[in-house]
Amino acid sequence: MTRKPDTGARRSQPTIQPSGGVAGDVRIRRFHPKHEQAVLELILSIQRQEFDIPITAEDQPDLRAIPSFYQAGSGDFWVAEQGNDIVGTIGLRDIENGQAALRKMFVAERCRGPSVRVGAKLLESLLVHARQKHLKSIYLGTTEQFVAAHRFYEKNGFVPIDVRSLPPTFPLMAVDTRFYRLQLA
Repeated sequence: MTRKPDTGARRSQPTIQPSGGVAGDVRIRRFHPKHEQAVLELILSIQRQEFDIPITAEDQPDLRAIPSFYQAGSGDFWVAEQGNDIVGTIGLRDIENGQAALRKMFVAERCRGPSVRVGAKLLESLLVHARQKHLKSIYLGTTEQFVAAHRFYEKNGFVPIDVRSLPPTFPLMAVDTRFYRLQLA
């Protein structure tokens, strides 16, 4: 048997993530009601277990009404799927006058970072949608604990604003202490 000489070229191997998933197998999809429980579990686990935020499902009634709260007007809601798991979420709430609120952007810890790009893929989907709907501005609120999220938003063009600069229709959450705006037009 003759062996081919090793030329140093290797087949590209997929990056295996700690979850056992492959980096490239994340799919962004529009929310469907069948995703509700998995979305709720992902968001609550990140809020309460990872960041110790004292919040419940009852404090977030929008999570039980995603179609009517987010998927109306120019809004929508997306999930990131890896295999059969929901590993990320992002919502866009139409707040009128060509403005929208980015809400519920959460990514499972094992799927964060540049190798998988779940957060970036979710935000890209939201921004494509926002531009197709001719939105002018996107606002968001977040907490002091989400330091990596602050860097992510700023890297993607969001600028910090004072709470008094929010539109009157912006849906304020009691836990939000930092606010951002992205100007699209």
